[in-house]
Amino acid sequence: MSKTMEWPTPYWPEGVPREISGYDKPVYSLLDETAQQFPNYTYTIFNGAKRTFSQVKNAADKIANFLYSQGIKKGDRVAIFLPNIPHYPEIYFGIIKAGAICVTCNPLYTASELNYQLNDSGAKLVFCMDHHQFYPTAVEAIKETDVETTVICNVKSYLPKIKGLMGSLMGKIPQAEKHEPGHLFYDDILKSYSTTPPKVDIDPSKDLALIIYTGGTTGLPKGAALVHSNLVSNVIAMEEWTRIPHEPGGEPEKPRKGFHCFLGVLPFYHSFGMTTCMLGACSSASRLICVPDPRAGNPPFTEVLKLVNDFRPTMLIAVPTIFSAFVNHSKLDKFDLSSILACCSGGAPMPVELAKNFEEKTGSIIFEGYGLSETSPIVCANPSFKEKRKFGSVGFPVPSTNVKILDIETGSQELPQGEDGEIAVSGPQVMQGYWRRPQADAEVMRDIDGEKYFLTGDIGHIDENGYILITDRKKDVILVGGFNCYPREVEEILFQHPKVAQAAVIGVPDSKSGESVKAFVQLKEGEDATEQEILDFCKERLAGYKRPRSLEFRDELPVSAVGKVLRRKLKEEETEQKAN
Repeated sequence: MSKTMEWPTPYWPEGVPREISGYDKPVYSLLDETAQQFPNYTYTIFNGAKRTFSQVKNAADKIANFLYSQGIKKGDRVAIFLPNIPHYPEIYFGIIKAGAICVTCNPLYTASELNYQLNDSGAKLVFCMDHHQFYPTAVEAIKETDVETTVICNVKSYLPKIKGLMGSLMGKIPQAEKHEPGHLFYDDILKSYSTTPPKVDIDPSKDLALIIYTGGTTGLPKGAALVHSNLVSNVIAMEEWTRIPHEPGGEPEKPRKGFHCFLGVLPFYHSFGMTTCMLGACSSASRLICVPDPRAGNPPFTEVLKLVNDFRPTMLIAVPTIFSAFVNHSKLDKFDLSSILACCSGGAPMPVELAKNFEEKTGSIIFEGYGLSETSPIVCANPSFKEKRKFGSVGFPVPSTNVKILDIETGSQELPQGEDGEIAVSGPQVMQGYWRRPQADAEVMRDIDGEKYFLTGDIGHIDENGYILITDRKKDVILVGGFNCYPREVEEILFQHPKVAQAAVIGVPDSKSGESVKAFVQLKEGEDATEQEILDFCKERLAGYKRPRSLEFRDELPVSAVGKVLRRKLKEEETEQKAN
């Protein structure tokens, strides 16, 4: 691509380059290089058991050999249907070392959802967990697909010996009730294959490493096809971007090799968790705490707080619902969260009040990022310096990334600074295209000044100081009497109410104005409020057409597996309710 544009801001973070290089290499090189330099450093932590980079590399090499023996060739698709267990990075890197394309699958999928993804990708082999829910789902899902081989992963051998023994005796280790004949076991594979991987020629800028499926908020999920250099460039960009003090009063610097510990609460199947946590920890020789279920415990999220207390993570990369769960946890004061130095929030806009609350309670810094599955995922981020971070914005484009604001109607006309339009992205992290969806590619790709730009579907603008502000999703805009109302703006106000834990806003049909604003609110634990109290709060702070006309209290708001509040689900429920 051509030279990256200088960004129009006096607040660009010190030391961060506008361009990066060195990303034209296979994804598995991140593991190989770290395992060579720091073979005995811990990579994964799971239930107290630790695996070194050398151990993970050896397992990945064995998996690559196994796949080769099964007839998996360069370009074939192999699916991972697993939660965040320590097998994940071993399998992920093993698939890519074999020259195959990794297809990551949400472990909470139903059989029909997984079947769609396996069929669409043409996966030939699937790794799944030995579990009473996940394994039967996989067995059902592989019917009438190209999947020829199923590998079952049991966690027993990845637990500390005493826990494995006690778990077996007490029946606490997850296991399916029965196993289908012909299905293979992961532990047997590791005992049977050598650590010399097959030789495969990889062109990092052309060969696919990953097919990752978008959330399907506007129809059936589509597979974003990412090449090796897409992923590696994003890891390098985030390492360059993150500048934090490593000791009290120290100077901000790039993450030190081997210094950090990442809390793996984001699912590794998702682009955000995969790149920033799993690959980021690998590249920086950091520890990675594998958290299969962040909500575990009574009350929910208690177990993950125990992990923070016990294993002292320094990096927390999460979505706003995780930060909210921490801040509003009834037992928060019983846990020591002081090890956390830096937090990156993404996946959904971070409410300003929530960010301030979290920082006040933990002493850490939160810098918000923005990205999509199609962009590997990070596009831009706030500086990790408090004096240059701007709450309510997503900062500046990360190194080697260009961002333009285009007209919403055609996506071809660049708009003046300060004007709302569709955010378009160009950079080494932008996907090759959607898997076997040329028509979808044509809808979202634009050639501008000789560069390929991806239309994100998000509305935003660049302010007078160069900060990028996301106004809303293009398809979520509520048209109230001809005025554009962006749900995010209303939600920000709702989050300012001291009793509100979560909030979401949608448009509902209105005979007078076409659409009106409806709010859904989840109160903080132990709080009580009336509908009128919340509506009056909004009335004082919002223009008339932006104010919610109706409000519904919920014990919980529907969220995706990644933790995004699902406005789409609320709209569907509202439509069904009206129909009945």
